Amino acid sequence: MTTQHKTNSASWKNKFREKLIEIIGKDGVIHSEDELLAYDCDALTGYRIKPIFVVLPTNAKQISEVIRECYNENIPFVPRGAGTGLSGGALPTDEGIVISLSKMNKILDVDIPNQRVVVEPGVVNLWVTNAVSPYGYYYAPDPSSQIVCTIGGNVAENSGGVHCLKYGVTTNHVLGVEMVMPDGEIIEIGGKALDYPGYDLTGLVVGSEGLLGIVTKVTLKIIKKPEAVKTLFASYDNVEDAGASVSGITARGVIPAGMEIMDSFCIKSVEETIGAGYPIDAGAILLVELDGPLAEVEAQLPIVEEVLKENNAIQIKIAKNAKERDLLWKGRKSAFPAMGRISSDYYVQDGVIPRSKLAEVLGEIGELSKKYGLRVANVFHAGDGNLHPLVLYDASKKGDLDKTLELAGEILKVCVDKGGSITGEHGVGHDKKRFLSLMFSDNDLDAMNLIRCAFDNKGLCNPGKLFPTPRTCVEPGMKKFEEHPVQKAGMGEMY
Repeated sequence: MTTQHKTNSASWKNKFREKLIEIIGKDGVIHSEDELLAYDCDALTGYRIKPIFVVLPTNAKQISEVIRECYNENIPFVPRGAGTGLSGGALPTDEGIVISLSKMNKILDVDIPNQRVVVEPGVVNLWVTNAVSPYGYYYAPDPSSQIVCTIGGNVAENSGGVHCLKYGVTTNHVLGVEMVMPDGEIIEIGGKALDYPGYDLTGLVVGSEGLLGIVTKVTLKIIKKPEAVKTLFASYDNVEDAGASVSGITARGVIPAGMEIMDSFCIKSVEETIGAGYPIDAGAILLVELDGPLAEVEAQLPIVEEVLKENNAIQIKIAKNAKERDLLWKGRKSAFPAMGRISSDYYVQDGVIPRSKLAEVLGEIGELSKKYGLRVANVFHAGDGNLHPLVLYDASKKGDLDKTLELAGEILKVCVDKGGSITGEHGVGHDKKRFLSLMFSDNDLDAMNLIRCAFDNKGLCNPGKLFPTPRTCVEPGMKKFEEHPVQKAGMGEMY
């Protein structure tokens, strides 16, 4: 009997639900139709698939037992954190379950002498910094959603943030994980030491988008707060001059902690929402943060100011204190939700380009916006060339979503043509798997898929993500696993 036939049987579903309740308890299994709707998508809301069940485990043993049941019954499962992902990475699969990690939210160990913190996957990103801040430390990766996104999700997508230019993304701060394999086995990879012998499996797991197993514990590296911090704000007539400033600063040998650009659309919506002090008549603004030893920051400050002036900055100011600095950054980190003031619907893209191509690519995005008749707001991690163009559309207008997806795809093609990537931190997920072949040949993709199959020979762990389909795993003497409808659909199913 196939999985599809099984899950269409009410009696089979009831039996499987009872097994899940035996493992986790009645309160840990969601099965009502209304409650399941809360888990039918992540922050990419254009794709929606309702799972058959959602489970809320509290420890690795429960996850292991749930996965063993899934493995035995050939039921696909999808790990989920806070649901803030923007690539459909936590989109459920038809006839599958969602394993929510929200209840696994404990900070297990704070080891200040060795600069390590061990957490469960449901710990919110900002909680790590809050836990170590009294000791003069912080956790560097800081996605804009850091007040709600979780470490488990950050690990899955290798999330970045506004300070990733100088300090790196999640993979640079994860030293080890505990993980439940797709057959239910619990393994330990890495640990508190800086380097372990053998293959770098920790590096393989970080950014694997939940296809290799479910992470249940993470060992993080924390760093000392810098002696000095200076945040500069500059406004411009156009976004191209702001982009040229970014290239100019790095060309002078200065590597700021972060550099962020926002265009006029974003500026206006943020000011109406937050009141961060951005000039609403500016074509673009640039935030530059310098940190490190006091002498180093003081030496870099005049260099940065000179570059800003060379690239036609209209206004330049330096935050006088922590309060002013926090407000400037609050505006930037509120950019995505603030866009709701000017458009009820928008689609967030995530591509990467070389810094030297910033001004050129931003100009091309402007031309594409005119071609498709859709407004595009630009807000991005300019320092590492990680663009986040937001395509504004009207979901009630027939054909607008199709045009939006087409325009977003054209932007990714521009990024790749300029020597960049289809994602910088949001992941490929379900949404961008159709573009992976822009960067990799079939042989490349098949080689990557072999790694996935080594971990998950049935293809049950977060299926339909990352890889263009169909791609299956074959073991000697074993039939190919049956593809699930979400894998065949390509763009996903909507309801």
